[in-house]
Amino acid sequence: MKYQSSPAGPASGAEPTRRKLLLQFSALALAAPGAVSAVRARPTDRPLVGALRWDAWYVPGSEPTTAMERSLSPPQYQFRLPFFARRTPDNHVSLPALSANLMALEIAQAAYAGLDFWAFVAYPRESPMTVALRQYLAGPTRRMGFCMFTQLDSWGTAGAPAPLSEEHIALMKHEAYVRVADGRPLYFLGFITAARANDRWHDLAGLRAEIAHFRSRSLAANAGNPYIVLGGAPKEIVALAPMLDGDAVGAYAISDGRGIGDYAALVRIAQAGWQTLAGANLPVVPTVMTGWDRRPRVEHPVPWEHQQRPGAGMEYHFGAPRPEEIAAHLRRAIAWMQGQPADRRAPAVLIYAWNENDEGGWLVPTLPCDTRRLEALHGVLTQNRHIRPPGCAIAP
Repeated sequence: MKYQSSPAGPASGAEPTRRKLLLQFSALALAAPGAVSAVRARPTDRPLVGALRWDAWYVPGSEPTTAMERSLSPPQYQFRLPFFARRTPDNHVSLPALSANLMALEIAQAAYAGLDFWAFVAYPRESPMTVALRQYLAGPTRRMGFCMFTQLDSWGTAGAPAPLSEEHIALMKHEAYVRVADGRPLYFLGFITAARANDRWHDLAGLRAEIAHFRSRSLAANAGNPYIVLGGAPKEIVALAPMLDGDAVGAYAISDGRGIGDYAALVRIAQAGWQTLAGANLPVVPTVMTGWDRRPRVEHPVPWEHQQRPGAGMEYHFGAPRPEEIAAHLRRAIAWMQGQPADRRAPAVLIYAWNENDEGGWLVPTLPCDTRRLEALHGVLTQNRHIRPPGCAIAP
């Protein structure tokens, strides 16, 4: 369950403020001073490769950042801290506010790894979880692209659609937004279940109509026809996809909440998930797992996971991967995609994740400056094998 700071539907009293924020966000999306194209040279025989961004790290004092400091403070978890975290000899952990230079360094790190885009997990404009996206959009250069991964709950309801989808249509017009075949903007709509569709959109037909409405609004705004990847638990999304008119299927993460084993066991689960997703007879965007070990959140539950009791389920986790194992998993994903029929070959691979450190899935360098995972991906995704990683020194 991902962080959600406020209900998806707008309150009537907040509507003028939300409208103002939407206008500000649209201006950020369209402004790109000195920007360069997000398209970078890459081997032509592979799909686009992106990583999820879940940005709880950058607003000191906020609920999500405070939760991350608490969950990763125990000494046994501090090796997961992102490189920009600060810690004292008495094991106090703090996370600084995001700066333009820190975002520029993360972009350089991701570009070095060979990533083509980040999939930003979507939140309302006023949420602390959007700070990284806003900083990315405000920056002067684009060494890699971006797209949005939206939880279905964040689309609101049939009676009160959320303004988030309008924000996303504006974002899809940005020159750095990732586009696939025929110039279509890549868009993930995830955490779809029949229960959520019934509760929020009356039924699956209601959700299908909203997806069609989203497409038509995007086209009317000259943002293009979104390439919509429907995400969810593989077995359920395979059953639902034929009724929702998406372009492809995928998942945020593929694991087993009660699984135990080494990283190889997690890889087997993920790859079995790709095969299950193929049963939808649509292109599959395979999710590459960089780990799954939620023990920091189990030991110190985060406020938005209301059902988690402290310590309940500590035994369920998978061993951390070696960097070369992540690289091998990514190679298998690319090879698996290339083995699909031409009409069911998706344009992208999604990696879980750039920075889900407390859940066990990350690529971002960790303290003090462990870039080995980036180096392993660099060997898979880039043609220039002799470039050194950019390191972890944040410019003043």
